[in-house]
Amino acid sequence: MRVSAFALLLAATFLAGCGSHGKSGQPNGEASKPANRVLADATRTASNASSVHVSGDIVSGGTPITLDLDMARGKGAKGSMSTSGLKFDLVRIGDTAYIRGSDDFYRHFAGAGIAQLIHGKWLKASVNEGRFRSFGPLTSVSLLFAKISAGHGTLSNDGQTTYKGQQVVAIRDTSDSSKLYVAATGKPYPVAIVGGKSSQSGTITFGDWDESVSLTAPKGAIDISQLGG
Repeated sequence: MRVSAFALLLAATFLAGCGSHGKSGQPNGEASKPANRVLADATRTASNASSVHVSGDIVSGGTPITLDLDMARGKGAKGSMSTSGLKFDLVRIGDTAYIRGSDDFYRHFAGAGIAQLIHGKWLKASVNEGRFRSFGPLTSVSLLFAKISAGHGTLSNDGQTTYKGQQVVAIRDTSDSSKLYVAATGKPYPVAIVGGKSSQSGTITFGDWDESVSLTAPKGAIDISQLGG
């Protein structure tokens, strides 16, 4: 009996620790604030964080997009993405983006001939030029939330609720019913964005705030300008 009770105590302590990781703390008062203030607090907190893990599946303008990225403030990001089922790995360091696409990705964007030549290889280009410009807000949490802050309708604070077991404050965009969930305890970190009834739908989740993220430039990357853009 003593052994069983001790084991149960250990299990309870362990589970409590796991459940509270990143979610513990006193209520932060966001539930009683105006919606625009909550968004401002979440944007500021996210922009000041050293890193975050962002993942999700969204449909933007009819195009399905999947992302699974670790972002480091002021440094870059790494992970993978797909658009319309065409997957590629991505590393961004400063103003340079590196991508390694699947064979289908390369065939779609470069043609069968070039796809054979660059099979399994990394390409690199500036995020300030051409198609790579779109990687900016997708690999920088501050740019991502700058776009969110600038591109919404009238906001409503729907109060405190739970999202996947976490206490959150729900901020609803009344123009399309999309929602931003913000942590209701501790720092007001963004927890998730859930799309509404518009051309952009799906869910993006945020986690692992301020965890260590290491970024390394892939060796032997081919400058995309050598392929004629």
